[in-house]
Amino acid sequence: MNPYIVLDKFEEALCEYTGAKYAVTTSSCTASLILACEYLKVQEVSIPKFTYISVPMAVIRAGGQVRFDNTKWRGLYQLKPYPLWDAARYFTSGMYKEAQIMCVSFRWGKILEIGQGGAILHDDPEADRWFRKARFNGRTAGVDPRHDTFVMGYPFNMMPRDAAEGLTRLSYLPRHNKPLPNHDCTDLSKLELWYSQ
Repeated sequence: MNPYIVLDKFEEALCEYTGAKYAVTTSSCTASLILACEYLKVQEVSIPKFTYISVPMAVIRAGGQVRFDNTKWRGLYQLKPYPLWDAARYFTSGMYKEAQIMCVSFRWGKILEIGQGGAILHDDPEADRWFRKARFNGRTAGVDPRHDTFVMGYPFNMMPRDAAEGLTRLSYLPRHNKPLPNHDCTDLSKLELWYSQ
């Protein structure tokens, strides 16, 4: 039996729950953000100064520059001016916003907590093909490398055991969930790291 079939089932369940046309599971929300930033070829990105440190790192890794702003947020926020959202602290039914890329987290302490993992919610078939290859070391899952074409990729695929747990936990998750607070986020604009780039 194909162990990755559970990934397909989890992704289908995520689409049904969130309203997204596509859900691409990954190893973390950070991995999702890196892939999304690379796909969008981000340049200058404005994000709240109070956020998780991997968000600006994802932008920089993709070749972009970070500008911190004073946006107040709860649950999710946009990486402006791109159609990209960090939704690590937000997960509820019907949450998907049309023509957007939304990155969610399944880490412990999040709304759908399975220990590790994330997903990219979106509605673009071309992006979907790229995300699926890029998360799997640039390959097509299930295709012999001798017969495949490649993109630059990462080992960002979700493990089947995590997808199985996510599928189980999602079946018990309430339809409506409040956003998680962000009071534990640090003011990243004060770190010298960004000025040494």
